[in-house]
Amino acid sequence: MSSASSGAREQGRSELGVALFLGGLGVLVIVQALLLEESLIARGPVGPRTVPLVVGGLLVVVAAFLAVDVLRGGRGEPEGGEDVDLTGRSDWRTIAMLVAAFVANALLIEPLGWPVSGAILFWGSAFALGSRHPVRDLVIAVVLSVGTWYLFVLVLGIALPVGVLEGIL
Repeated sequence: MSSASSGAREQGRSELGVALFLGGLGVLVIVQALLLEESLIARGPVGPRTVPLVVGGLLVVVAAFLAVDVLRGGRGEPEGGEDVDLTGRSDWRTIAMLVAAFVANALLIEPLGWPVSGAILFWGSAFALGSRHPVRDLVIAVVLSVGTWYLFVLVLGIALPVGVLEGIL
């Protein structure tokens, strides 16, 4: 068996995997939507279930069309952008640093609050993606995290934890 036919068969399996994932996600969304309690304040045909049911149904339909297309021999076209190096390898160091910044944010948001954990997230992401201006990046990260905290709390009315800065912000 040639490596070209083996690669095409593996690509077909992966595309069927995507179809299976989309179908499973659609079924999950539909089941969860059906488990939602009816709202007492909802009036008319549109309730809390409507949008999730439509989205779940569309996911199942798209998954079915994708599976039929793959089974009929359709294949996705490989990336052909001029600015994409198809021979390049994954930069696992960068990915690990980004994951570390997100995990640090998730672990520190309750004890330290969003302004501090968000600043760590923004600064860590900038560092992981190649910026080497730590002081400037820290200032930008603090402005972004405090600004987004105020946006969520004052404008959107969503309470984010303030943590160690309680009484200051």
